[in-house]
Amino acid sequence: MTFSPAAHGHIRLIGIAGMLWSLSIVAVPCAASIGALRVASGLSRPVYATSPRGDTERLFIVEQHVGRIRILNLRSGTLNVTPFLTVSGLATGNEQGLLGMAFDPNYAESGLFYVNLTRSFSDTEIRQYRVSAADANVADPSSNRLVMTYDQPFSNHNAGWLDFGPDGYLYISTGDGGSANDPGNRAQDITNQRLGKMLRVDVSVDDFPADDRRNYGIPPDNPFVGLAGDDEIWAFGLRNPWRCCFDRLTGDLYIADVGQNAIEEVHFQPAASLGGENYGWRVMEGNRCNRAADALPCRDPSLVVPIHEYGHGGAPDGGFSITGGYVYRGPIVGLHGTYFFADFVSNQIWSFRYQDGVKTDFTNRSFQLTGIGGSLRSISSFGEDALGNLYICDLGGEVFKLVCTAELAGDFDGDCDVDFADYAQLANAWSTQLGDAAWNAAVDIADPNAGVMDYRDLGLFAEKWLTEVSFVPVPPPPPPGAGRRR
Repeated sequence: MTFSPAAHGHIRLIGIAGMLWSLSIVAVPCAASIGALRVASGLSRPVYATSPRGDTERLFIVEQHVGRIRILNLRSGTLNVTPFLTVSGLATGNEQGLLGMAFDPNYAESGLFYVNLTRSFSDTEIRQYRVSAADANVADPSSNRLVMTYDQPFSNHNAGWLDFGPDGYLYISTGDGGSANDPGNRAQDITNQRLGKMLRVDVSVDDFPADDRRNYGIPPDNPFVGLAGDDEIWAFGLRNPWRCCFDRLTGDLYIADVGQNAIEEVHFQPAASLGGENYGWRVMEGNRCNRAADALPCRDPSLVVPIHEYGHGGAPDGGFSITGGYVYRGPIVGLHGTYFFADFVSNQIWSFRYQDGVKTDFTNRSFQLTGIGGSLRSISSFGEDALGNLYICDLGGEVFKLVCTAELAGDFDGDCDVDFADYAQLANAWSTQLGDAAWNAAVDIADPNAGVMDYRDLGLFAEKWLTEVSFVPVPPPPPPGAGRRR
């Protein structure tokens, strides 16, 4: 039997792995730093970003007025020249156009995806498309199939979010039809009125074969099935829900609703909800009575109050138009369970945690997330890729990714944590040196200029083992002249 130093080294590494596992009880915090790294630019009014389940290579970005869906290659950081899809005939008002996109949960097999758009005659359409059989980076425009359409009496409050819930049904947010103060009281009208709602439909069946404007099914447990009220409605009382999200771990639904003259708000619907919630508009704007003369009294017990609200005003506490985000479930473990959201006008980014009915850790993130490699302003949307990484779109044409910027020795994958994923990289490069096929300069942490991976690097790695970034908020002082304005 021939003795192999490399093999002997790997045996020692296995023993060290066991020792590290035995220490996997307490994580030691270190100084925190996160940032927003620009990953794409030169886009035309990006308003959404998403990926199909399991596709860790691509991010799909929705461009509002030109009606394009672009593909960002996450490994190379390049945008495909040919759009994934281009939709024509769109309305191009400030709140109109191509507004949302959702991939079928079984996209890898079905190739189906759905878009939410406003046509040039101002109706909303929910459409189904299919990826091209010949090219996974191009959709087949001829596969267009209308799922649903509804009238938009005014050009504003189109909402536009849609996504599949953990139950496999498609959820669609709709605005109240526009103008101001919901002149038709559409958000409270649940009979033959889909505006101001959260809709829930089954796109795998067609319960209306004779109606070419309704190509979907009604989930049998929707709250108004068999009762007075439209069967498509899941919840109501919304003004202009601009970006909602499902927590990919818990299935809870967060709804950010743009306010009228005073309040921006975030609503929470637990995964166990049976639907039927009334979120209050136009009777209420947040916790403020908006229409005392309406039939339903203000602060009626049937109304669901928001879990968070803020007033109209300047930074750092206020704004004028909320942009909803996501509950972070990406590689930065210390941020798990944190809901991020922003304001389009004041350019503030905030976060909080919400669990068991209690909101904690409210933090203004604006000073951390100013934009690395670009200027993060006019935040139009957040996005999420298949790994749970968080992205931020600005209407000026840029997309940013939330990243860890802490310089932490041993954190080879940049997730603000030294853990077994990093150990795997270290083990793969063990006993290698500059010029070897398996050489990885990133793991040569003790003496980066030595050009060899050895016990000195392993010693420093063990010292940092299970060190993670602490995200305890430290409120920054308000900038000069940042008083509230009305």
